[in-house]
Amino acid sequence: MATSSLQSLRVRYSAALKQFVASSSAFEILGTVPVAPPPTTPKVLYVLDSSFNPPTLAHLTIASTALAENPGASSRLLLLLATQNADKPSKPALFEDRLVMMDLFARDLRSRLSSAAGSSSLDDVPQIDIGVTKKPYFIDKAAEIEYAGTYPKSIEQVHLTGYDTLIRIFNPKYYPPEHTLQPLEPFLTQHRLRVTMRPDDEWGGREEQEAYLRNMAQGALESLGGKREWAQRIQLVEGAKKGEEVVSSTKARQAAKSAPEKLDSLVPGNVRDYIMSQELYKED
Repeated sequence: MATSSLQSLRVRYSAALKQFVASSSAFEILGTVPVAPPPTTPKVLYVLDSSFNPPTLAHLTIASTALAENPGASSRLLLLLATQNADKPSKPALFEDRLVMMDLFARDLRSRLSSAAGSSSLDDVPQIDIGVTKKPYFIDKAAEIEYAGTYPKSIEQVHLTGYDTLIRIFNPKYYPPEHTLQPLEPFLTQHRLRVTMRPDDEWGGREEQEAYLRNMAQGALESLGGKREWAQRIQLVEGAKKGEEVVSSTKARQAAKSAPEKLDSLVPGNVRDYIMSQELYKED
């Protein structure tokens, strides 16, 4: 994308973000790729909630494999950025830069989906929304998406998370004042989680992560207010295999600062070009 077009995109997202911060809204769509809406009504909304600091090839894999399971215009993807304290400069990349990178990421993702389908047309590739929320917690974000009226009331949300996020979602300390898992009931009655496994020293191997879900189905969380049937609303999918190089936003920031030649293996092409042109992450 031409430099002038990128600057126009940044100006547009910066203005939209300021308007959102000043508003009473807790969730809003600031951009859509492509701009023209498809004629069909989506039945499934995939939600990828991240700091996108920056978006990486790991994000691309998580989103593309999910959308490949439900191809076409019957599904839609929401890239969601939480903007707590958005009235203060965010580090190490400003929110407006992250929004531009999310937009560029969406273009790269749609190209990958089209190529994977063996098509030269993007007409059958799901639309991707760039959204922001002021809510910090998972269930509040999901509720705001539902209540905003942006999507059909009947749409099913499928939140794309990592295994570490799954463990946090089922930690009762995040649900005061009772500190039980009851607040998850509305979400897990209507919506689902698609969880990428993360075998490592901290979270255990694949067997241990699969055992967590089996134990849930056998009542392991009932004492905390959890329900056995919730396990049926959670899909575990293969992530990086043991020994494979881990791709993360942290590694991408480090590469941008000291080894930019490594960015090609960490972030999509359009995102890499933007990081380099804007000299993002050069300073802590």
